[in-house]
Formats: sequence, structure tokens, C-alpha cells
Amino acid sequence: MENSDKESKYLRAQERVDELKKFYGNIISYVLVIGMLAGVNYYTDHWNYPWFLWAAFGWGIGIFFNALKVFGFNPFLGRGWEERKIKELMNEDKEANRWK
Repeated sequence: MENSDKESKYLRAQERVDELKKFYGNIISYVLVIGMLAGVNYYTDHWNYPWFLWAAFGWGIGIFFNALKVFGFNPFLGRGWEERKIKELMNEDKEANRWK
């Protein structure tokens, strides 16, 4: 039991690291692409109409919601809700299988 508990903790930590890597990669892509678009915008019309801000705003909304997910902020269900629910469902399943 102890070994499987360590393995599950390791797998959860590995999933968390993968989520963080994807998030940070998304941030780097955002900065590079929006910077490039800003350069193209300046080169083409010298900030007469800063159209690159539309892309920055749209992508920024996506990054914001991704950050909420990655860093575990959920104002509707509270911190740790998912973990508590998983434990609750596992206990229910354990109780149901006890009587079979």
C-alpha cells in the first residue's frame, strides 16, 4: 500500500510539472508572438491602428483562464474541492464493494 501511495504521489507531481511546463511554454509563445505582431504592426502603419492588441487581448484571456486552472484557483468550488471529491467517491466505491 505504501509503495502504491508513493507512486500515485509521484504521478500527481509529474502531472503537475507537465501542466506547469505547458503553461510556461504558453507564456513564452505569447510574449514572442505578440512581440512579433507588434513589430509588424509598427512596421506597416507606425501605430496608426494598434491591431496587434486584439490578438494580445484574446490570447491573454485564454492564458488567464489557463493560469486559474494550473494554479488551482477556482472561486466556485473552492481550493481542494476536486481532491476531496475524489476521496469521497473512492470511499463510496470502497463501501459499495465491501458488501458484494
